[in-house]
Amino acid sequence: MASWYLGKIRYQKEDEAGRLKTINETYLVDAVSYTESEARLYKQIVTDASDFSVTAISRMRLADLFAYEDGEQWFKAKVIYFSVDEKSGKEKKIVNYMLVNSEGIQQALDRINESMRNFLIPYEVTDINLTPILDVFPYSADEDKEPEIPANMRPLAEVMAERAQVEEPATADAATTAENS
Repeated sequence: MASWYLGKIRYQKEDEAGRLKTINETYLVDAVSYTESEARLYKQIVTDASDFSVTAISRMRLADLFAYEDGEQWFKAKVIYFSVDEKSGKEKKIVNYMLVNSEGIQQALDRINESMRNFLIPYEVTDINLTPILDVFPYSADEDKEPEIPANMRPLAEVMAERAQVEEPATADAATTAENS
């Protein structure tokens, strides 16, 4: 299950009039800790400003995230499931939050219903709110791969071994010369 962190960044950008304007942006990152989420934010975010700072990171409790190709805005939906407790026989409410991107509230509701159409437990979408999230960075296995070493580069251990081999005969020759003198 994904652990989502809401990261807020701040940087200064020059506007058309030449004045510096402070920009605040919010992003959602899938990470295992606060530290990793901050590192991923610094890695993922590229702004026109040379420096920006992460001003806040908070955990965001999400049951699911529905990402679509189109849709500029991210909406957070409160979804309540209704289930029956087997022991007591009472109806039980389970509250979950979901995130979906869309062009508007109605489209967000339609997309949530579409994504949950095969859900067997009755549910109700009670709230849908626009979030300030600009982009979502889910975890990708490609991020963990080591960068490929260019063909013109070799491991440091090989280079040091070659140097040691070259220096050994030179050291032996110098020792022999010193003994003969």
